[in-house]
Amino acid sequence: MLFGFIIASKISTLSDRDLEVHALAALMHDLGWDPTGELVSKDKRFEVDGANAARDFLRKEAADYGKRRLQLVWDPFALHTTGTIVFHKEPEVQAVAHGIWADIQGPARVAGNLLTWDGYNAVVAELPLLGLMNGMKKPMCYLCETKPATTIDNTVGEWGDKFVAGYDRSGKPTSDFMLASDLDGKSLLEDAN
Repeated sequence: MLFGFIIASKISTLSDRDLEVHALAALMHDLGWDPTGELVSKDKRFEVDGANAARDFLRKEAADYGKRRLQLVWDPFALHTTGTIVFHKEPEVQAVAHGIWADIQGPARVAGNLLTWDGYNAVVAELPLLGLMNGMKKPMCYLCETKPATTIDNTVGEWGDKFVAGYDRSGKPTSDFMLASDLDGKSLLEDAN
């Protein structure tokens, strides 16, 4: 969460964001990893499970939160793994995503030197990562094992490709369905042009 606040403080277009929305979304963004099943569906991506859990929590605990603020909490959960979209959303959504990405990539991959190694190390000295990257492997593989259909079109599936025996996305990506479609009279696979 703190990395997102550090980075957002250096981006003028993010200065007017709702700080409470930013903080709540950042704090709760991994709810979709819950292995107990209380927050996790059998048929939705972990990002959507987490977004729904956060929204449900706020509806219950902060009934006056408002539809717009609920959406601003929901969006960074659902979109944080899709950088080509999330960084074009509202300031709150971008700020949360910046923090999440810095958590897993460190400052070297944050554009514009918006997070220095000194700033990163100062945060990590107070709030150690405690094996974050190794800690990600287990829930990602768990999702590939227990909800494989939700991992086909996203980065979670890459963990399955590398670490889960028998995990197979072949024939399932959207491009495979589109190439095999015969809506134009023959599939693109049959068309030499």
